[in-house]
Amino acid sequence: MKKYLWITGLLAICVGLVLSDPVRAARATFLKMGPGQAVVSILQGSATVTTPGKKGIRSLKAGDLLSGGDEVVTGRRSRLELTLPDRSSVRFADNTRFKILQISAAEASKSRDVRIHMSIGRSWAKVSKTFTGRSRFDMSCDNAVAGVRGTVWRMNVDADQSAMVRVYDGEVNVAGGKKTMDEVKSQVGPSMRLTAPKPIPGPTKVTMEEWTYIVRSLQEIRIDKTGVASKPFSFSPEADRDEWVDWNKERDQES
Repeated sequence: MKKYLWITGLLAICVGLVLSDPVRAARATFLKMGPGQAVVSILQGSATVTTPGKKGIRSLKAGDLLSGGDEVVTGRRSRLELTLPDRSSVRFADNTRFKILQISAAEASKSRDVRIHMSIGRSWAKVSKTFTGRSRFDMSCDNAVAGVRGTVWRMNVDADQSAMVRVYDGEVNVAGGKKTMDEVKSQVGPSMRLTAPKPIPGPTKVTMEEWTYIVRSLQEIRIDKTGVASKPFSFSPEADRDEWVDWNKERDQES
């Protein structure tokens, strides 16, 4: 009888530990996806998705598949990991909004085209180095695009659209300034003499200054809300550490 009670208690403790670990409880068991899909491999907390052509917002769960056009929002105190067809991983922290613009991967040619736009929040990417063919893997915000072949980096986007990119391994090409702004020029003011009417120039397109930097391992770059970028500079791994960074590094070692 005592032995039975001891075994029952041990099983109860094991079940309790599993249920108390939201990351493990929300881990996808099977990572089966198509060449144009990503799977929700880990979900801690909550997240919702809006899909083009479908009404309403639905809640995500581990094992769900996402495709181009899907827009995702993570909840408070939440974390989401996506596994892509090339076995790259992209993770998103709480209160993050992003849209999958494109996902495609061809195993035969080892080529891929992955593009994700983040409106606000924090992301972490570990890009697979096995796809050596024609490769595009971009993480963008309103003021910059970070593109890589195979590396580890993260991007933060604030509410005012200022951004930060930090690289932990490899190199990242960060470019910006491809948007345009409307600048209205008007001629208003008193005149000393009357002249014949002249046409007033209408709105003109003014291109923001374009820039491109290569950000290397243990370097970061910051982009302000107007799209102006700093030059890459080194950061301290010790000062960089926090709960989000530590969790991602642990996941990188496991995946």
